[in-house]
Amino acid sequence: MMIRAGRRSFVQHSADLAAAMGLKIGSFRNQKPYEQDGFPDTISAPEAKSKLWDGEQTAAFLAGKQVPALPHTDDDEDLLERTEAAAALDVTPKTWDSYKKDPRIAPHLVKVKGVEHCPRGILRAYRDPVLDQDRAPAHRPKGSGDMVPRDELESRVGELLDDDPGLTLATVQEQLGIAYSAAARVLPRLRGQRIADEVAAEPDLTLEQAARRLGYPTAVHRAVIAHARTELRGREARPYVQAVADKLVAASLAQEQDVAMVHVADDVVAAAVVLSADAPAPALVWDERYGWRTSTSRRHPIGWDSGHPPQGEGIRYLSPDQQPSGEDVLAAVHDGQRGTRRPTGA
Repeated sequence: MMIRAGRRSFVQHSADLAAAMGLKIGSFRNQKPYEQDGFPDTISAPEAKSKLWDGEQTAAFLAGKQVPALPHTDDDEDLLERTEAAAALDVTPKTWDSYKKDPRIAPHLVKVKGVEHCPRGILRAYRDPVLDQDRAPAHRPKGSGDMVPRDELESRVGELLDDDPGLTLATVQEQLGIAYSAAARVLPRLRGQRIADEVAAEPDLTLEQAARRLGYPTAVHRAVIAHARTELRGREARPYVQAVADKLVAASLAQEQDVAMVHVADDVVAAAVVLSADAPAPALVWDERYGWRTSTSRRHPIGWDSGHPPQGEGIRYLSPDQQPSGEDVLAAVHDGQRGTRRPTGA
């Protein structure tokens, strides 16, 4: 097993699981309650010193509910620990300890609950190099996927931007070995966030003034200021979305979670709340254009934005209001007859 793509936030170590079961860690280790029949398997390798579990699975088991299955399809963003990484390269764990120092691997290692993991995509790129790399970006084998894990991309681009406010997309692509589309998605948005930070700290400052203060090239001002406006709307809406998420948690429809405001199609704010396995839907999505709706995906609840309201089996818009109360959202989730298949006015 391994940490499947998109499930890093669910990972539990022994102390987490012991707390969830109301046990002291010493009692947990002595009693080994995870060995009882039906208890979810660890997502760490059987021989791993530190055991890890998927928190959604253990919560379902402890609540007496059906344990949801984990994804079975391999993904480049799967995270593999030491023995799994070694097996992926067909070497011994001791040999992996040497391999992981390679500059093509070392910068991409991440620790989850204190356990070091490597993204599957990095292992694939290392294992299957392309011989003709004359025209490939530095540190990125031609034809390979992005070499920086998605959850580290923003911080890595941020480091480059700290050093050079005039940073170009081509430089980001070359330095990090990522696709041009990924650089174009992250760099303008990160600049917009920093402009928003400046204005939040100094409300009398205009967005244009903030962009100049930060040293951003005049040619990118229009685009990054648009991102800043979207960022500020997201920050304004987040307390409302979090309050609704907390209502769902209190009603046992979701696990406690910090909602993240996402920029959809660059200029729209949305957020997702992943629901529990036995909830009426896998997740809820709040979109500033349409309000609340159900989603058919727990892994990618917001999905790709086509510019049109998502429709189809399992999609239900819960209220004509953009920001209905948490009580109204909760009632609509439980009542499958409430809501519409299309948002009001669409």
